[in-house]
Amino acid sequence: MSFLHPWVLLLIPVAWAASWAARRFAGRRASVQISSTRLTLDLPRGRRARLRWLPFALRLLAVTAAVVALARPVTANRRQVVQGEGIDIAIVLDISGSMRALDFQPDDRLAVAKRVIHRFIDGRHDDRIALVVFAAKAFTQCPLTLDYGVLHRFLDEVKVGLIDDGTAIGLGIATGVKRLARSKARSKVLILLTDGVNNVPTVDPVTAADAARSLGVRIYAIGVGREGTAPYPVDHPVLGRRYTQIETHIDEKLLERIAEETQGQYFRAQSSDALARIFEMIDQLEKTKVETTIYTEYRQLAGFFLLPALLLLIADILLSATLLRVLP
Repeated sequence: MSFLHPWVLLLIPVAWAASWAARRFAGRRASVQISSTRLTLDLPRGRRARLRWLPFALRLLAVTAAVVALARPVTANRRQVVQGEGIDIAIVLDISGSMRALDFQPDDRLAVAKRVIHRFIDGRHDDRIALVVFAAKAFTQCPLTLDYGVLHRFLDEVKVGLIDDGTAIGLGIATGVKRLARSKARSKVLILLTDGVNNVPTVDPVTAADAARSLGVRIYAIGVGREGTAPYPVDHPVLGRRYTQIETHIDEKLLERIAEETQGQYFRAQSSDALARIFEMIDQLEKTKVETTIYTEYRQLAGFFLLPALLLLIADILLSATLLRVLP
C-alpha cells in the first residue's frame, strides 16, 4: 500500500492534539457545581469509571482513520508493456534420412538438434519464432509465435520420415523466408540447420539467399555432422536393427556463400557440445534491447478507512451519551 498524498499523514499528531485540547476544554465546563470533590476520592470506582478513557480512545482512532483516508491510500498493480518489437526468427531444420546418423552418440543428429533448439527457445523472451522442416519438400511446422509452449510441442513432433527423403536446402530457405516476408520486426533471422548437399532441383539455394537479403533476413547456416563416416541405423524386417557406415558430406562452400550473401555466419558442428555452443553464440549475437513502458493501475482504499472512522465516531458519541456519560 502507498499514499498519493503522504504529507497529509503529518496531520495525525495535530489531530490528536486538537482532540486532547477539546476534551480538556469540555472538562472545565461543570454540569453540576459543588464546593469540593475531595470527599469522592476514596469512593470505590466501578466498571464504568474505569472505562472513562474508552470514548476518547475511539475518537483518536476515528480521527486517525479519517486522516489516513485523506492521504489517499492506494494499491498499485504494475503492468509492463513492450513498446518496441523484438526479433522474428525462423528455424529451418533438415529432417532428411541422413539426420538419423549416430555420430553424436548416443543420440542421432536430429535428436541432438531438437534438444539444442528447445534450449534456444527457452532463452528467448520477446521474440517470435517459427519452425520450418524440410527434406525433399518443405513445410511450416509452426508459424511465427510467442507461444513457446506450442512451439515446443510442434518441435517434439518432428521426426525423420514426415516428408519424402531428400535435401532441398533452397526450398527450405525459401519457405523460412516466406514466413518472415511480412514481418515488421527490427531484426529478421533465419537459422538453417542441415547435414547434407542440396540434391533436389527445386529452388536454388543462392537464389533463395538473395531473396532473404532483399527482405532484410540474415541467415545463420549450420552444417551438422563429423568429417568422414558415421554409423547409420538400418531396420531389417528379419534381422532387426543393424548399423552401417555412411559417408558424411556437407556442401560447406554453399552454406558459407548463403551466410555471406545475407551478412550472416556459417558454423560447423561436429559434436553435440559444439552445436550447443553455436546456438549460444547466435543467441548472444541476436539480442535486442527492448524498451518498455510501465503502466500503474491504482486501487483506491480510502473507503476502507472512512467507514471504520465513521463507526468509531458513532461509538464514541453513543458511549459518551449513555453508558460512559461523565458528570461533571
